[in-house]
Amino acid sequence: MIDILHREFVYIWYYFDLQVHQIFWYWIVGIVIGSCVSVFAKNWIHNAAEWIGTRVPGIIGLILASILGIASPLCMYGTIPICAAFSRKGIRDDFLASFMMSSILLNPQLIIYSTALGGKVLAVRIISCFVCGIVAGLLVRMCYYKEESVFSGKHTFFDFSSFDDPHNHDTHPNIFIRLLLNILRNVRATALWFVLGLLLSALFQRYVPAESIAKMFGKEHEGFALLMAATVGVPLYVCGGGTIPMILQWLADGMSIGSAASFMITGPATKITNLGALKIALGAKHFIIYLLFVMAFAVLSGFVVNVIL
Repeated sequence: MIDILHREFVYIWYYFDLQVHQIFWYWIVGIVIGSCVSVFAKNWIHNAAEWIGTRVPGIIGLILASILGIASPLCMYGTIPICAAFSRKGIRDDFLASFMMSSILLNPQLIIYSTALGGKVLAVRIISCFVCGIVAGLLVRMCYYKEESVFSGKHTFFDFSSFDDPHNHDTHPNIFIRLLLNILRNVRATALWFVLGLLLSALFQRYVPAESIAKMFGKEHEGFALLMAATVGVPLYVCGGGTIPMILQWLADGMSIGSAASFMITGPATKITNLGALKIALGAKHFIIYLLFVMAFAVLSGFVVNVIL
């Protein structure tokens, strides 16, 4: 028994060490760049979002909102208070929906992590998240926004009454210490999940045959594969950096890029740490609509990606 356990430990450690060498530096560089954006560009991004949200109407405003949401370095618990502050200043719900949706799905740090997946998958992730933000804003505008003028109207989709204004952690007077503290906070927030993702990836490599991954997530049974990838993204996605090793290995084992796209949409959109805050901001009815939208968009995006690629 001891010999068996030792053998399995050696195998798992080998796969774990292999994954570390593949993506460790992507994680480090992602943290540093994400912290730089947070310390040096966060206020500019949010000021730009506020200016655009009050001055640029229509689809152009939603496109810019989705871009700024992706550029924002904040996690969900930072994004919702920002959106609450925007809402109190009269910014429309459709703009907030685009900004929040794309911000949930992607940020500068996660973009750097995702470069480990290759240029094609990275492009799919960025484009799908960008489009998802725009579509979310359009649907809110069409179904829930009663416009009274170009920039003011009745807010009917979000309820931010329970959220205070955002708290700024980057306040140290020395800018270099401020950056260092931000990097340390990011390491502390992601390190455990990064290691967990490496461990799960090693376990998959050891105990799940590559042909099983190909059958589950490949193009052979496309409809089932996309639905399975979108569904698996719900319980397995705990941290952006932590899932990169798993996706990397699944792609190597035969996962289609469309299935990866589905997983990368439902994962962050339904991450358990995000759902509590979203439930409060949306209310029960709109929360269910949000979940249905995420699943439908994930499967549809995966189908389109598989057709194109």
